[in-house]
Amino acid sequence: MSQSDELGRCLETAVSAARAAGAVLRERFRTPIAVEVKAQHDFVTAVDRESEAVVVGRIRERHPDHAIVAEEGSPAVRSGGPRWIVDPLDGTTNFVHGIPTFSISIGFADARGVAVGVIYDPMHDELFEAVRGRGARLDGRPIAASHERDLHRAVIATGFPFREFAKLDGYVAALRALMTATAGIRRAGSAAIDLAYAACGRYDGFFEVGLAPWDLAAGALIVAEAGGRVSDCAGGQEWLSRGDIIASGAAVYAPILEIVKPRLG
Repeated sequence: MSQSDELGRCLETAVSAARAAGAVLRERFRTPIAVEVKAQHDFVTAVDRESEAVVVGRIRERHPDHAIVAEEGSPAVRSGGPRWIVDPLDGTTNFVHGIPTFSISIGFADARGVAVGVIYDPMHDELFEAVRGRGARLDGRPIAASHERDLHRAVIATGFPFREFAKLDGYVAALRALMTATAGIRRAGSAAIDLAYAACGRYDGFFEVGLAPWDLAAGALIVAEAGGRVSDCAGGQEWLSRGDIIASGAAVYAPILEIVKPRLG
């Protein structure tokens, strides 16, 4: 099978798995569920695990030799080679509180990096997807990142660093500077949705620190394939390992980086 065919097959798997998991989340939304505390400000529910079981089951059925890295700890099939990076419920706190803003994020990576990304918002039935080198789509239609050139007219999304308190002072300084330099700041509570919205131009940019690979993998690819710019907060390409990111329309990337880098780079 050619690489092109293989990536197409992986996209089909990711879309199928995301929609199936989304059905679970819709069915369980605003129903009584037990909540466990993994760490400060970090929660997990039985629904996270049910969603993950659906996604992992679909992947293993079609790609039994691929490794899987998933937030709730599904063991990898093997440590190297092709791997899936899965967040079965990005926005658990929103879900627990009955806020209809959460998503499923599924990325597939090969030796060259992230090659397939799918983000599904089940409450709005919106599916964002990208394959490396083939552009990005929302519900099958091509999308493009923002073309805004003036940072003062830009709307920037972010998420609070609830795990990375050591970076809190730098984050607050960057947030303050961006609040005074832009048209507004938004915080959805799901990094995957923030990235998807940056990819389709609803947001002009997004930055955050203290993220995990499953928060970033799919969304960063979708932004890049939509013509946006993606980097870590130092301006490099180590966002997946560092856990911090700037993702924006190409024209406002440089002024965002100029503000963020001295404080968080």
